[in-house]
Amino acid sequence: MDLRKLKTLIELVETSGIAELEISEGEERVRITRSLPAGGQAAPAGGLQPAAAMVGTVPANGAGAGPGVPTPAPEAEGHVVKSPMVGTFYRSASPGAKPFVEIGDPVQVGDPLCIIEAMKLMNEIEADMDGVIKAALVENGQPVEYGEPLFIIA
Repeated sequence: MDLRKLKTLIELVETSGIAELEISEGEERVRITRSLPAGGQAAPAGGLQPAAAMVGTVPANGAGAGPGVPTPAPEAEGHVVKSPMVGTFYRSASPGAKPFVEIGDPVQVGDPLCIIEAMKLMNEIEADMDGVIKAALVENGQPVEYGEPLFIIA
């Protein structure tokens, strides 16, 4: 991919208000992301934001780790609850509310564990087995990727 095309893509991300853009062309893949302000809202189209917090090119087959390629989590004892989608992780239903679960809490299948916000939709993530919460692996308000470990239930 040539530099003019990359520059155009970066400008598109800056002006559109989107937070992430990924494009595959042949065997190359480019992912451009930008950080959002502390409030978590995208800036208006004319807003000044850092353009590319991360730009990386990797082969489409996934060979070679570059920016934006998740690294496998260390093995943990117990069942790992993974994120079913990309979004923003929230431990409670609203700011200032009590978290759905704390470390040491018993849970049953179907109990809510957290919310992942994706495209302004709140998706409640439920326990998929009975047990006790042994670890919460993501901080409140942090972005999560598909398949990223969220909790450990033992």
